[in-house]
Amino acid sequence: MIRLIAIIITATILSGCAATFQKEDWTPPVVARSPIQNVLDTVPELDGPKITIAVYSFLDKTGQRKPNEKFSQLSSAVTQGSEVWVINGLKKVGKGTWFTVVERGGLDNLVKERQLIRSTREAYEGEEALNLKPMLFAGLLIEGGVVGYESNIESGGAGARYFGIGANTQYRVDQVTVAIRIVSVQTGEVLLTTATEKRIASYKSGADVFRFLDLGTKALEIEAGSAVNEPVNYAVRTAIESAIVDLINQGKDDGLWKFKGPAATETTIENKGENNE
Repeated sequence: MIRLIAIIITATILSGCAATFQKEDWTPPVVARSPIQNVLDTVPELDGPKITIAVYSFLDKTGQRKPNEKFSQLSSAVTQGSEVWVINGLKKVGKGTWFTVVERGGLDNLVKERQLIRSTREAYEGEEALNLKPMLFAGLLIEGGVVGYESNIESGGAGARYFGIGANTQYRVDQVTVAIRIVSVQTGEVLLTTATEKRIASYKSGADVFRFLDLGTKALEIEAGSAVNEPVNYAVRTAIESAIVDLINQGKDDGLWKFKGPAATETTIENKGENNE
């Protein structure tokens, strides 16, 4: 009897935990702040006027689909709109003191809207219609893309079972690689280039109980567990923003621009080659 009561209590506790996990999805939307905002903020201000820069696209060049051990999925492994994180990183780096980003991804829509304004003004105001200001042109272009996505580069786990009671943990690591370059519009020369890598960690833990209550057909089986998967979009954004910080530091070392203050000492960017020496 005591054993049966203990089993019922255990099942009740596990059911309560499962209900708690479900309620965690009922959270209101929040602003998606940069995961390395402190690094972006520590970049010193530019010593001079803002640099006008254009971002046309930032493509997924991996061709990878979402990893799955059982079947092939049609969804892409990484986001198809990475240019939004490039634009956001350029706008936020150095507390917004570095770059003036001009619209190029939606250039067709922008040109059509300007044509609509111009024709409407001419129709209703005639020769007295005010002209639109000329669009800004960029001196630099940012090109690149997500060039690598390797799934399951590391995996492992541990588990144990004793008299029908067991527990186990498992983990898996994926990796995303981003490459970015800055190109001079006047000459077409590639001025700066860099590549960053970000690992994507997944973790799973669980416990289970399997016991026969008597020699008949009655059996008890209880399972509980949880899993944490680092979002791929988070990893892509982190890699892109880290690459932007690295490009700025490279440009300073190459004499393309100067910092207003001392260089930032804190950074999450690591040089893989130096660490292996």
